[in-house]
Amino acid sequence: MWPILVRVFSRFGRYIQLPIAGLIGIIGYNIEGLISDRYTPSTASIKQQREDRQLEDTDSTSNKKVHRPLEINLPPSLSA
Repeated sequence: MWPILVRVFSRFGRYIQLPIAGLIGIIGYNIEGLISDRYTPSTASIKQQREDRQLEDTDSTSNKKVHRPLEINLPPSLSA
């Protein structure tokens, strides 16, 4: 029995494999959709986030920009 199945699948395997893989993919996609939460909360755009950061870094008393690289890029060994 096994030699017959191997011979059939070796000859017609490429025609059988694609529909079976597609069916398994569709079933898995639908199960994942039922299980997982697809809602992604909206966030501000990258441009808006950059402008907000720049406004925070700007010193309000003068037009000089405050640059604090150690507060921004602090290595993990030095973080509290």
